[in-house]
Amino acid sequence: MQNASVFILMSVLLIILPGPDTGLATQNTLAAGKKGGFKTVLGGATGLMIHTLAVTLGLSSILVKSAFLFSIFKYVGALYLIYLGISALWSMRKKPDAQDEAPTSSYKHKSHFLQGFLTNLLNPKVAVFFLTFLPQFVKPGEATFWQFLALGLTYTVLTVIWFFFYVHFINWIRAWMKKPSTQRVIQGMTGIALLGFGVKLALEKQP
Repeated sequence: MQNASVFILMSVLLIILPGPDTGLATQNTLAAGKKGGFKTVLGGATGLMIHTLAVTLGLSSILVKSAFLFSIFKYVGALYLIYLGISALWSMRKKPDAQDEAPTSSYKHKSHFLQGFLTNLLNPKVAVFFLTFLPQFVKPGEATFWQFLALGLTYTVLTVIWFFFYVHFINWIRAWMKKPSTQRVIQGMTGIALLGFGVKLALEKQP
């Protein structure tokens, strides 16, 4: 691996940019607390590791070069994000007099890990990002397999570290938001954001 410090700096800057994983982690932390947020983050990290292995083994290049496969992943991923957004908005349906119950019951039996996992796994832009970003830090003439693996693992660990603090922060805010109406507003905002990311992904053209 070359320019390790530059890679870490660039990775951190890219990780903190808001994306579908940020919206989902926010939504699930507000709905289910730190436990839901951490499960979402671990699911997303697992998805990143699969993309890392795919890049390392050369499978992602096939996805990027095939318009058909790229479109399948793009639309399935977009539909899943749109589904999550609609689910968040749908969970806002509450009678105004239901003040004693926060709008979190609809998330009680949902798999937050699976949501985070599928959000990253079904996003072809992650594969494109890994294929264009990671090779810039691979040293020519050495074992590329282990270099790609190390870069992908480093990026995943940095992602988990950032979201560890992010989930704690969101949970701290959640502790001050006792009114169900306030939680519904925030949940609605994250739902709209997830819908927006889904539509944006669906309209994305193949690179």
